[in-house]
Amino acid sequence: MKQSKPRQLLSTKINAGLKSAVAAAIERHRKLGESIAVWQDGKVVILTADRIPPMTQK
Repeated sequence: MKQSKPRQLLSTKINAGLKSAVAAAIERHRKLGESIAVWQDGKVVILTADRIPPMTQK
């Protein structure tokens, strides 16, 4: 009998794709010198490009 590969849940694939897209968008903003809005300590905070940490993609 053949062993099948464990199947990944669709939600797991969607989550990985979303994380990758968000990381790419944040990195693009940082490189282009554009600010981003983030949620921090219960408030919206605007981060200028020089305060955006570099995103590492796996």
